[in-house]
Amino acid sequence: MPSDYIHIILADDDEDDRLFFTDAFDELNMNTKVNTFNDGVELMDYLKCDETILPHVLFLDLNMPKKNGIECLNEIKTHSKMSEIAIAIYSTSASEEDIEETFVLGANIYIKKPSSFKQLKKVLSEVVSINWQYHTNGLNKDNFLMRL
Repeated sequence: MPSDYIHIILADDDEDDRLFFTDAFDELNMNTKVNTFNDGVELMDYLKCDETILPHVLFLDLNMPKKNGIECLNEIKTHSKMSEIAIAIYSTSASEEDIEETFVLGANIYIKKPSSFKQLKKVLSEVVSINWQYHTNGLNKDNFLMRL
């Protein structure tokens, strides 16, 4: 993976959420490259392509058409090429069922979508600065759900 920037991917069917997400990274002035995808099929087609440079962090919405976030997460974690991608579930849902299922399937962190642009920038800054190797070694339910 290239080390001169942090490669970020967001898969989210909500156009406004994708725009806020990319605007937040623009304002944060972090050395990132952000790609966005409208649905799970588009995301998985991209990730499976041999020429694709895998992201350092994948932000994955749960409720998407064609292929939802749970299906994508399951496919990513069972695919040898993609299994090491750090996955941040990024959803409006905060249901215990969703949190539990994504934890069991191997997501690295669960983020309830922030309600303000300021909170969004704070969350994205924190997630991108996580040392994922350390974070995933001690993963448990207490540090899985990111609280604002």
